Amino acid sequence: MEPNWLQWAKKLQEIAQNGVTYNRDPYRDSPFDVERFEQMRAIASEIMAHHSDADETYVANLFAQEIGHATPKMDVRAAVFREDKILLVKERSDGKWTLPGGWSDVNESAAEGAERETQEESGYRVKAIKLLALLDKSKHPHPPQPHHTYKAFYLCELLGGEPTSNVEVDESGFFAEESLPPLSTDRVLESQIGLCFKHHRNPTLPTDFD
Repeated sequence: MEPNWLQWAKKLQEIAQNGVTYNRDPYRDSPFDVERFEQMRAIASEIMAHHSDADETYVANLFAQEIGHATPKMDVRAAVFREDKILLVKERSDGKWTLPGGWSDVNESAAEGAERETQEESGYRVKAIKLLALLDKSKHPHPPQPHHTYKAFYLCELLGGEPTSNVEVDESGFFAEESLPPLSTDRVLESQIGLCFKHHRNPTLPTDFD
């Protein structure tokens, strides 16, 4: 689903990051190779900036912060239902709605991340009870992004709590499938919310994956 230029730029960045990582091994002395991989990373930054609205310096700094072996990032999302309506939160950054969630943190499982993000963003306490889907973000029509990301969707049981807001989220609410508000498509797609409703209505379905 991603445009070719984005896939090429990500692949160049991956090769460059891994090249810099493994050619800085203390048992090897290859400054020439490191320099070439840094040049490759700069080319990847130029491609990304040229085909997007991002500043080239911003992209270059973003790529430079990535160290170690290049791997996909993990985005976790919670599907919380009440009376056949799904919980969504309104992002301050773009004024649109999404499933509660975000990046998974170190020292927590993906399920624990979905539970934590839900409480932080909405005020509701939940318990993850099923992995609904594990999707490759690049295979779905999200806006272009510099990182390769996996998206984990968890069906979560509502335990309690009260609606709240924080620095990232304005408000939260429960919505019927046919009455969804404008979505923050960088974070979630209507088709993905539809997938959550399908699993909610048929708990025997197996986990979806790409």
